[in-house]
Amino acid sequence: MTDTAHERLAIGAPHRDLLDQVLDKWSLEVLNELCERPCRFNDLRRAIPAVTQKSLTATLRRLERNGIVERTLLSTRPVAVEYRITPLGKTLRRPVDVLLDWAARNMPDVEEARRRYDDSL
Repeated sequence: MTDTAHERLAIGAPHRDLLDQVLDKWSLEVLNELCERPCRFNDLRRAIPAVTQKSLTATLRRLERNGIVERTLLSTRPVAVEYRITPLGKTLRRPVDVLLDWAARNMPDVEEARRRYDDSL
């Protein structure tokens, strides 16, 4: 990339805010589940056992607000809610997979760098 391209791609506050909201720990887990199939809230809780109800609710609301996830009321008794990834949300799959692949390939180097850093303290 040229220096001009880097200037155009500078990350401002709105970009950081969006990336913080869609690439945080729980959002990645939720997106991973919803890319496979729509889920009800409790299905997501079972699939991501470490997440609290409060954190999952907040995560789903953030993703819905950003247009990444949609919430659908199901006409069941009792009424249920299902979450599914939106077409916009599906566009995140490829860049997230690239980041995860990078992390997997480079984790040994990162762990070594962490070890060297920690040993130097």
